[in-house]
Amino acid sequence: MAIFLKVISVLVIVFIVLFLLSLVIYFFNLDMKMSSKIQPLINKWYDRHKRRPLP
Repeated sequence: MAIFLKVISVLVIVFIVLFLLSLVIYFFNLDMKMSSKIQPLINKWYDRHKRRPLP
């Protein structure tokens, strides 16, 4: 029973930490800031590929 409670408490702590991390990411809009930094790299990679002509 003690092992079960330890496992449950670790899972609860992990979920709380992940939830708080997601709130920080949402509050500071970090996902869009990261995507704006990565966008030039993605564009460079995408622009190198040839496109098939439309039928």
